[in-house]
Amino acid sequence: MKRFWTIFTAVAAMAMLSAPATAATLIVATDTNFPPFEFKDASGKHTGFDVELWDALAKEIGVEYKLQPMDFNGIIPGLQTGQLDAGIAGMTIKPERAEVIDFSDPYYNAGLLILVKADNTDINGIADLKGKVVSTKLGTTSEDFVKKNAQAKEVKLFPNNDAMILELMSGGADAVIFDSPVIANFMRSDAGKGKVKVVGPLYMGQSYGIGFPKGSPLVPKVNEALKKLKASGAYNALYMKWFGTEPK
Repeated sequence: MKRFWTIFTAVAAMAMLSAPATAATLIVATDTNFPPFEFKDASGKHTGFDVELWDALAKEIGVEYKLQPMDFNGIIPGLQTGQLDAGIAGMTIKPERAEVIDFSDPYYNAGLLILVKADNTDINGIADLKGKVVSTKLGTTSEDFVKKNAQAKEVKLFPNNDAMILELMSGGADAVIFDSPVIANFMRSDAGKGKVKVVGPLYMGQSYGIGFPKGSPLVPKVNEALKKLKASGAYNALYMKWFGTEPK
């Protein structure tokens, strides 16, 4: 009998170890501060468009998850090493990223904008950033764009949106270049209203996607769930809630 229970226990342990990862609680990364996509509300709870969209997708495909807020530049390495099951953080679908992680279908279309102080008359577009100090966010498409297209005197990189914009407001930078929804959100806020303005056109149209480790079986499931949310109107309602307009 003792031998039987020893064998039974060993078999049970092996079965638990071989259970599919999808049966476990998923670890889903999101940025710490990227309003209106993800941020802490007044109660200290993480919320935003990305956070609520993922929750709706998780319910649709029937998975449990734990949200893991972290600096944006740590998300892709976490997906590559398998420490994360997914990442939703306003992540632009770029060819170089798609070489190391898998993406869902696009769920948001955006671009880059230049933000300056309201009284700035020197900067009207990308060409006017020559010799200027520009702040943006570390590890993002904006960083790549500034370094490639703006002949700035200095590009200051920050781990989060608040520090990036504070550098402009405090006079440490002449301009900010970053994702259009974040810029628009700051312009509508009490901190930015009437104090800043956007100059130039929308640069580098881009789409956001949800990131996964290479070969993740979650990708087709999430894509199908996203289609269902769009067909049912749930996606549109969520979009209207956070951006005040219909999806573009």
